[in-house]
Amino acid sequence: MSMNPPTVLVVDDEKPLRDFVRRNLEVRNYNVVTASNGLEALAIFNTKNIDLVILDIMMPRMDGLETIRRIRQSSLVPIIILSALGEEGDKIKALNLGADDYLNKPFGVGELLARVQAVIRRARWAESPARQGRLMHGEIHVDLERHEASVRGEVVDLTPTEFNLLVYLMEHAGKVLPHQTILQHVWGPEYGPENEYLRVYIGRLRQKIEQDPSNPHYLLTERGIGYSFET
Repeated sequence: MSMNPPTVLVVDDEKPLRDFVRRNLEVRNYNVVTASNGLEALAIFNTKNIDLVILDIMMPRMDGLETIRRIRQSSLVPIIILSALGEEGDKIKALNLGADDYLNKPFGVGELLARVQAVIRRARWAESPARQGRLMHGEIHVDLERHEASVRGEVVDLTPTEFNLLVYLMEHAGKVLPHQTILQHVWGPEYGPENEYLRVYIGRLRQKIEQDPSNPHYLLTERGIGYSFET
């Protein structure tokens, strides 16, 4: 992600909402491009350097969930969902597909901006050239400078949030970390009660680093407390 003002792709079939988000981001020096559905969004995404996607779920022609699938086939760009679908199952479905955050409609400007800043901060922290060294526990090796994780010698693709989560857990290997502590260190101080985010992201990491995700060796659940990375 460039250190220049981020370019944000806002995708929603409701023009007033697109304009509302665009205006509030542009006055804070974000570059903004917009689309009214998933097909338009993919056409723009494939021709421009996009730093963040803000995406509705319910849209004509191609909905938000299919758009996430298509983007994740080629990119780890951060994605924030804006949706009137507020059930936990809807959030989990979007997060499982690769969304980084989920904001229910209606939402306030302050909350939107806080989430945008948090997602971009996580992505830039994951890519920060100042981070050096390696983390190694068993078959899991993380190169901080190259922002690369490998398992049993094979490089695994991790989104910035997945990478940050793995690094934080490995840096505190052997310790049980409470849900809120992990959320506030990895997602940001704006977060706290979103335990479903952790359930999904721990599950995604297990799929990528554990030999048997249903019987994890490294990423352990401490019921009612949090998670730990065991050496």
